[in-house]
Amino acid sequence: MRSDEISPGSARRAAADHARALADQRDRYALTLESLLATLRSSRLDDRSARAVAVDVAAGALVGLREQTDEQGVALEPVVGAFERLRGDLRPLVRYSELDVQFVEPPANGRALPGEIAHAARTIVRSTVLAIVDRAETSRIRIQWDCDGLHLLIGIRDDGDGELSTHDDALRPVAEIVASLSGRLVVTSTKGWGSEVAIRLPLDPPALPGDVPDGFEVSPRERDVLRLVATGRRNREIAESLGVSENTVKFHVSNLLRKAGAASRAELAALARA
Repeated sequence: MRSDEISPGSARRAAADHARALADQRDRYALTLESLLATLRSSRLDDRSARAVAVDVAAGALVGLREQTDEQGVALEPVVGAFERLRGDLRPLVRYSELDVQFVEPPANGRALPGEIAHAARTIVRSTVLAIVDRAETSRIRIQWDCDGLHLLIGIRDDGDGELSTHDDALRPVAEIVASLSGRLVVTSTKGWGSEVAIRLPLDPPALPGDVPDGFEVSPRERDVLRLVATGRRNREIAESLGVSENTVKFHVSNLLRKAGAASRAELAALARA
């Protein structure tokens, strides 16, 4: 392979990063538009004041757009500072809307967040809030961040219709971001009482499994499949990650089981981790 060639894996990662950046921009624009609408509809502002606030919101959005690249390049962010930036993102939306948003700050001594996690966490909350705002029944949202030393814990609770679920199309971008960071997303809803979205994001990247066992000869593609099997991925998830069909993954897994002399997928994963 020439040095200027791009591997399929690199191309897929670049495409995924690009899609994530586009989704983030979409959410930022949606948040700005929702904030402008809330300002212009506010019964607490006269026309002149509403126009002035709308101009401030638009100007702030432009400044935020210019700062977005710098934000993504930050290596570490204090957890309290990262949460304050989130409050700043949401402030225009909640200031003049009828929505009551309550913020529960993380502990001041919480572990600093890697820049990627801080950025993703803000995107996740903004996307979730927008998904909730689209459901007109909601009047109150509670946003909480916490840190257990290994994970950033995000909790978002509303008082809406209680019909939000992980299968909701509006939450699909959130689920994709969480999955890409090896996190966990749980949605609990009680009809008529509201919904709670709980997200756990690991602060450290997952440890990669070791190399294949001695005497275990595999092709480059089988090696890719083996590493994903060792992380607990299902065939469909592996297929999506590698850009191949699910049947192709099944074929590689079958070969790996035979070559390793493993009786089960779990045993194969254990051999790869050893």
